[in-house]
Amino acid sequence: MSGPVVVSARPTLAVRVRRVWAYRELLVGLVRKELKVKYKNSVLGFAWSMLNPALYLLVFWFVFEKVLRNGVPQFPIFLLSGLLVWNLFSVAVGAATGSIVDNAGLIKKVAFPREVLPLASVGAAVVHFFLQLVVLVVALFGFRSDIAWSYVPLLPLALVVVIVLAAGVGVLLSALNVYLRDIKHVVDLLLLAWFWFTPIVWQFRSLADPGTAAERLGLLNPITPIVLTFQRALYARLETESGPILPDWTVAHHLSLLLVVFALGIVLVVVGEIVFGRLEGDFAEEL
Repeated sequence: MSGPVVVSARPTLAVRVRRVWAYRELLVGLVRKELKVKYKNSVLGFAWSMLNPALYLLVFWFVFEKVLRNGVPQFPIFLLSGLLVWNLFSVAVGAATGSIVDNAGLIKKVAFPREVLPLASVGAAVVHFFLQLVVLVVALFGFRSDIAWSYVPLLPLALVVVIVLAAGVGVLLSALNVYLRDIKHVVDLLLLAWFWFTPIVWQFRSLADPGTAAERLGLLNPITPIVLTFQRALYARLETESGPILPDWTVAHHLSLLLVVFALGIVLVVVGEIVFGRLEGDFAEEL
């Protein structure tokens, strides 16, 4: 006689990861669906993704260069270098948080790894990032901006880090939002505050001197090292006559900070998967 069959009500983390990988074609399909739905019946279509950072560029350029005269040369390049990274993270987390609730009908009808839904939101945000990157590339040529080429190889890693971070936070919040619907609204408010605590429209070095408590406090924001890496590579100005702008860190120092945030992202992915696995059993009833 064969031994008893053991049925695990909660698959292990490794099993869950393999399941998501097995449904990777569905993940790609859901990313396409999100992109198509977002621009359905739109005349400009994907061009709207590029108009968003272009509008930010014009508004912040006018306010900070012409009205406030902040003294940062080529401010649009400085702004976009950090803004595009922030847009990727905030759009991914915001969309992922509501992804389970927004797809309640699909969850009740079809069996598939539910994590695919928040991950699809992250994937769609990545596509938008590359579309918006076109605006930054055009601005770099238009302003004839200098690029710190020795820091450019760090950009792919920085991009991977922000994606992993967004995936971990998104999966975790998407599960919690099923039971506490206020989380989606709280996340929107927190992201708004988080934006202003990130050195995107203000200069990190102007508020945080090297080795000070202010610098250490600023680096507790996990998005800050990612933004600073993009700014260091693509804006490349450390200071002006008006004062310091970016920290004079070596490539190795930027790399070490990125690896710390990457480790944090992995931890969040693991925690998010564990929480998601514990809560998803009652999704259908709650939805």
